Amino acid sequence: QVQLVESGGGLVQAGGSLRLSCTASGRTFSSYAMAWFRQAPGKEREFVASIRRVAGNTFYADSVKGRFTISMDNAKNTLYLQMNSLKPEDTAVYYCAGTGANYVGVLTNRAAYPYWGQGTQVTVSS
Repeated sequence: QVQLVESGGGLVQAGGSLRLSCTASGRTFSSYAMAWFRQAPGKEREFVASIRRVAGNTFYADSVKGRFTISMDNAKNTLYLQMNSLKPEDTAVYYCAGTGANYVGVLTNRAAYPYWGQGTQVTVSS
């Protein structure tokens, strides 16, 4: 049983920074890619950023490009999201997600990810 556990959320003023972490536990977790999604109240869950675990390629939603950085420590099985220059519209529950080991396909689609964390709340005040 694989578990993804996020941490690092909280309340921050606009312009501030937060770093989210997501640690995988349970049986050996091998995924092709990891990602962060977020869901604001009354809105669909949306893609934020992804990273291919071996190649290290990253991809970002336009809304966060230049402000957020996704990274992965494979030795610790831990995914990070460094969020700078936060805006009130970044307020959401942030979820980490992982694909299967042999996944091939689009990484911005929620359906690519069978493994999900429980989410961590990020609130940005104006």
